[in-house]
Amino acid sequence: MQMQTQKVMWISLSLSLLMLTSCADNASSGKQARKVDPGAALAAQVQQTAAQSAPIAPASEDAGQQVSGGGTANPNYLNGIDDNNRGDKVGKVRFSGSIQNRSGTLYLFETEGRNIAPIDSATLVNGQFDFGAVEVGRGFYGLGFEANKKTADIIMNPDEPVLKIDFQNARLVGGGTESRENRGWFAYRGAEGANKNQIRQLYKQGKGKEEETKRQVKLKEDELARTQHKFIKDYPGTYLAKFLTWKQPQFIGDKGTFLSDLDVTDNGLVRSMALPDRIQSMMRTFSGGKDSGFLSCVDIVKASCEENPVALEFVLYNMLDGFYNTGKETICQYILDNYIFDEDCGANLSDVIRQRAQGIINLRVGNTPPNFKIADVNGNMVDLSKEVAKHEYTLVMFWASWCHKCEQEIPNLVPLYQEMNPRGFGVIGISVDQQKVAWTKAIDANQIPWPNVSQLKGWDAPITDDYKITQTPTYFLLDKEGKIVLKPERWFEVQRFLQSRI
Repeated sequence: MQMQTQKVMWISLSLSLLMLTSCADNASSGKQARKVDPGAALAAQVQQTAAQSAPIAPASEDAGQQVSGGGTANPNYLNGIDDNNRGDKVGKVRFSGSIQNRSGTLYLFETEGRNIAPIDSATLVNGQFDFGAVEVGRGFYGLGFEANKKTADIIMNPDEPVLKIDFQNARLVGGGTESRENRGWFAYRGAEGANKNQIRQLYKQGKGKEEETKRQVKLKEDELARTQHKFIKDYPGTYLAKFLTWKQPQFIGDKGTFLSDLDVTDNGLVRSMALPDRIQSMMRTFSGGKDSGFLSCVDIVKASCEENPVALEFVLYNMLDGFYNTGKETICQYILDNYIFDEDCGANLSDVIRQRAQGIINLRVGNTPPNFKIADVNGNMVDLSKEVAKHEYTLVMFWASWCHKCEQEIPNLVPLYQEMNPRGFGVIGISVDQQKVAWTKAIDANQIPWPNVSQLKGWDAPITDDYKITQTPTYFLLDKEGKIVLKPERWFEVQRFLQSRI
């Protein structure tokens, strides 16, 4: 299945079937496989200990039994929330450290799930950095060397007013620190990564052995839960222990109680992936892959989070973004109409979420997507608004040199372009490549005749964010005024449309 993207798809596994034939940032991109986390030795030890442990004991006497309000107690749940880490806490943290063999600027990002916003920067001097005292709330924060790109996550918590991390390399995935939060986080992250790699291998090798694969995957999931329990017990009272508590729902089997253990008034919940992951699990478990099931889950999520406007806006946009990325625009419209732009339900929402929502609305058929000015292979600027004015219809195609599906589409698009271009059909290719050599080589090899542009930043290119690109190829067919008239999935849909129009 060619759909492993660097921008992780949000929605359930059932919806991934919609994109079986699409390419994304996978091994074919030529990227190196992820190296072992510097905390891998400790992580491996933790994983081995968890694997050898006895089966998970019930978290309470009610485990496996029906509980009031629906659902059953989850035996994989362990509560690591106490008076020391309950709720959010805002305060100053003095953050400094070092990065071996690195110079330049280091950026600190506030996170909201996968979204990031830079809040500070520091200059590396002889490999040393010092942000000074930064006001933060409990949660995950990002670090990176570009103002719009996160390289790694750390935990910042005012309970640790002095934070110093000496990173081993520029990948920022581990290092020496006195911070309990981050020692635990670096080790847990390594253990979780190893576990998930093993699960991916089970799925990869389990074709034709679905029941056995399912059993093996369940054993690995239980093993990860034991690892989470170990870290909760080893790091009591920390944000890490609370985050790992959120990893498992307290009640399972009923969508009405699936989110009930989460304190949505705790803004530290928003500074992690815990809530998006829980919502994804809820959709996968209870929707049945049907629109009616998704809509029911959407209503429950909204009702569960409306006590806190911060959490509410977070989950509404998270769901809106996820459903858009998986082609479920009917559900997007439901969220927009009933919860974001509704005069009653949307009354307490900020302009920020409406602006974010407008970005999705602009990418729907009948609306005008963002304009862009990007250099082509020869360094000449290509202005979308000027290009579409030259043609009756213009196809904007996101592609990549390593995309196998693009290799199948382009040989059909070239003769279509040659036939239809004199009649008013134009194409603009937007590559999500990172290396100019690979990009230009693919243009020459495929004898692509239309203009091609690229920001050469892969999935981190600003244009991929503006157009919410999560796979290649992705098409937008625009009319002379720049409005979207079609969002085809295959070249022959473009052909049929053009043959009926020009």
